[in-house]
Amino acid sequence: MASLVFFSGTMDCGKSTLALQMDHNHAQRGRRGLTFTRNDRAGASVLSSRLGLAVPAIEVTDETDFWHELVVRRTRGERVDYLICDEAQFLTPEQVDQLVRVVDDGGADVFAFGITTDFRTRLFPGSARLVEMADRLERLQVEALCWCGDRATHNARTVGGLMVTEGDQVVVGDTAGQGEVAYEVLCRRHHVRRTTAAAARAATLSPMTLAESWEERGG
Repeated sequence: MASLVFFSGTMDCGKSTLALQMDHNHAQRGRRGLTFTRNDRAGASVLSSRLGLAVPAIEVTDETDFWHELVVRRTRGERVDYLICDEAQFLTPEQVDQLVRVVDDGGADVFAFGITTDFRTRLFPGSARLVEMADRLERLQVEALCWCGDRATHNARTVGGLMVTEGDQVVVGDTAGQGEVAYEVLCRRHHVRRTTAAAARAATLSPMTLAESWEERGG
């Protein structure tokens, strides 16, 4: 039976890499699939990973209807055995319901990849609907790390180097942390404290010399 599987994790945990690998594995077994993405870091109509891999993809918009995409292609005589949907957090709840129909009525597998919560730690509508409707939820096992070395669990947005917790839910920024609007992953403790890597470096004091340490102890 076909199934809808949602693979989720923070940024930097290999979602897009796994999406590319999943597509490759199924294609190697003679299956035919469609690859979708939205707001990929490499630009429109591309599914890319931070490892440098990239393939052409169908760019999703608010008007995209996955059931219609399936029906049109099959009407033309094309085989569609599965769908790969990267950046699935950006889907609308209605589009997730269309994916459910692709599975239940169309008999095609759907593999969706995305992050669950935004920079405010709130669920994306698309991710929330996937959690509600997916046949299976898979947490990606490649752990992204906070600057402190602990497992990263939250995505942070920075503006001008400072972490922000207000603003539009979707703003495309630099995941390398170099742009005016940028993103980085943090553990829960440092996300709550709004301590980014840049803030941690700014707050770090220079090590005291032995003389200073001796004076501080009253020597």
